[in-house]
Amino acid sequence: MFGYVKISKGELKIKEYDTYKAVYCSLCKRLGKNYGFLSRLTLSYDFTFLALLNMSLKEKCEGYKLGRCAFNPIKKCNYCIDTDFLEMPSAAAIIMLYYKILDNISDEKGLKKLGFMLIKPIYKRAYNKAKKSYPEISEIISEYIRAQYELEKSKCLSIDEICDPTAKALSEILAFCSDDANQKRILERLGYCLGKYIYLMDAFCDFPQDKQNGNYNIINLLDGEDSFDRIEKQIYYCINEAAKAFELLSVKRYKTILGNIIYLGLEDTYLKEKNNEKSV
Repeated sequence: MFGYVKISKGELKIKEYDTYKAVYCSLCKRLGKNYGFLSRLTLSYDFTFLALLNMSLKEKCEGYKLGRCAFNPIKKCNYCIDTDFLEMPSAAAIIMLYYKILDNISDEKGLKKLGFMLIKPIYKRAYNKAKKSYPEISEIISEYIRAQYELEKSKCLSIDEICDPTAKALSEILAFCSDDANQKRILERLGYCLGKYIYLMDAFCDFPQDKQNGNYNIINLLDGEDSFDRIEKQIYYCINEAAKAFELLSVKRYKTILGNIIYLGLEDTYLKEKNNEKSV
């Protein structure tokens, strides 16, 4: 995941933003505890959303406590008391990072390729540990990377088809957030819409560089001057469908924060990228 599923900060109350930061910081701390200090660099807004969603569907929440930040020991942050709910999101983050490193080694050339080859052994041990805990997620991400590579290699011309591997991967990962069959179906739909949104956003943001470097990008291959309009319509379709799915979930906590992300954050992120504004 690439950091596009984030809050619209200006629309959150201070207390809600503090809660969001507490989950963000707790996930960072859990990554460091489980997989080593450098694993904290994998933290993203997307996995914070996954952590919030996972916690929101559980029966209990033990609250928060103050603790010191590993990056700034002078600073105190709020952390979740119960961090068991962060196990799956932290493992997914590490597994995703490792496969992206492998993908970049395959795609890049020169110094960039060498750089990824050098950092691969650093994260291999963390990946093996995460894979041992969640082998299903490793299989999901491995298949997603393989399928995405094959479609891009074939110069796929279909928007729906090229988004499908990313959408399916997130669909299956979000299903881990609940054991209830009905909730799983809803989570799968929500994940599929968010996965498609993420792929389209990444294509949209990377378009100038991909065009310059001759890399695959679905926008480059669409016919006509309305290619960006077609992408925009698909992005808004994903946002609207994600909202419909979210409304069906039996959310027990963090509903306002999650709603902020779904109803406001997704569109806000797109509009900021469209207008070349720096996201908060």
